[in-house]
Amino acid sequence: MGNLNLRAVFFAAAMCSSLVANALVDESGAFYNPLQTAIPSLSIAPDAVGGSMGDVGAATKPDNMSQYWNPAKYAQAESNGGFSISYTPWLRKIVNDIDLVYLCGFYRPTDKTAVGASFRYFSMGEIQLTGQPSWGGEPISQGTAKPYELAVDASFSMLLSEYWSGGVALRFIFSDLFNGAYDEDEYSSAKAIGADIAFSYRRPLQINANTSYVGLGMSISNIGNKVSYDNDQTQQFIPTNFRLGASFEYAFDEYNRLQFAMDMNKLLVPTPYGKSDQYESEDAFNEAVRDYEETTSIGGIFKSLGDAPDGFREELREINLSVGLEYSYNKKFMVRGGYFNENKYKGNRKYFNVGAGFNLSIFQLSAAYVIAIAQTSPLNNTLRFSLGFDLGGLKDIFGVNADSGASTNE
Repeated sequence: MGNLNLRAVFFAAAMCSSLVANALVDESGAFYNPLQTAIPSLSIAPDAVGGSMGDVGAATKPDNMSQYWNPAKYAQAESNGGFSISYTPWLRKIVNDIDLVYLCGFYRPTDKTAVGASFRYFSMGEIQLTGQPSWGGEPISQGTAKPYELAVDASFSMLLSEYWSGGVALRFIFSDLFNGAYDEDEYSSAKAIGADIAFSYRRPLQINANTSYVGLGMSISNIGNKVSYDNDQTQQFIPTNFRLGASFEYAFDEYNRLQFAMDMNKLLVPTPYGKSDQYESEDAFNEAVRDYEETTSIGGIFKSLGDAPDGFREELREINLSVGLEYSYNKKFMVRGGYFNENKYKGNRKYFNVGAGFNLSIFQLSAAYVIAIAQTSPLNNTLRFSLGFDLGGLKDIFGVNADSGASTNE
């Protein structure tokens, strides 16, 4: 298959782990068994706000980037609309040409509804392809390829009550690892249609004559079909994900605010079947392999809740935890920090995030930085940048009446 597949496999490994050896087994018998999905770039947090707070966003205050974390939050946004662009140079410790670009925005046509959309493009750079050489010969050059993955989606959200909102999103997902470099009868691009279901609760609290907020959020993202890179000879799950979060935003006074947020998320895909020596017989192991491969995408969601080979304790290992803090002064200057934790047997991604942001009436600028626990982690020193624009501020500049049916949560 040449160098392209090697790079694609390495990228998937880097996404899922800090290069922990597959043979890792402890004294209790627990072993390295990460969940496996196609198109892992869908799980990369695209923005510098949530990305600087430990990758949280299910219940944080609504912003332009809510499309990725929880589109239901748009219906509770203070702004009438806005749009943002984010850029992330990915795995820069290893290669210098892998990048994620993310565009998103929303608009509130009424005080109870909102629509949103986003575009995600993940480029894996340029790959030099080589074929198998003849005996004793040099590798055969097969040209170059530029593999990439993209997703386009749209969402609708509305207030269900004074404090609750719900939202849905529909997404087209495309992945081309081979970029036309190989025989189309043997290899193919991967395509999927995914959907999100989300809910958000955000309630103001009067504490010491100041308005604070408590929030809850839940989303299930990328509910969709399995994909194939070999014309349906084999199929893989896309990263369907369950995210549950809570937040508390405390106002010390008119100018100083502190937001604390926590997310738990779990991939809703079947756990790999594990090691053959865990089974009573070879036939039992082969049956587990067939069952995994034949599980449908919807069946995999329900199966993922209780199918781990090592039982309930392994199911608990598949829950990732994120915590984050944001201090803001006068809603114009923000300092952020957070921590993301993934079990060592499920990928071993453990890192701190730090970041800062500046808000003006027209635009918002944010940056985030990853500090991995393991200095050998390919995620260490990752940077994210986000630039957002507020629709109301832009209308004021151009002299357009910014009033609409949308109301604030203040």
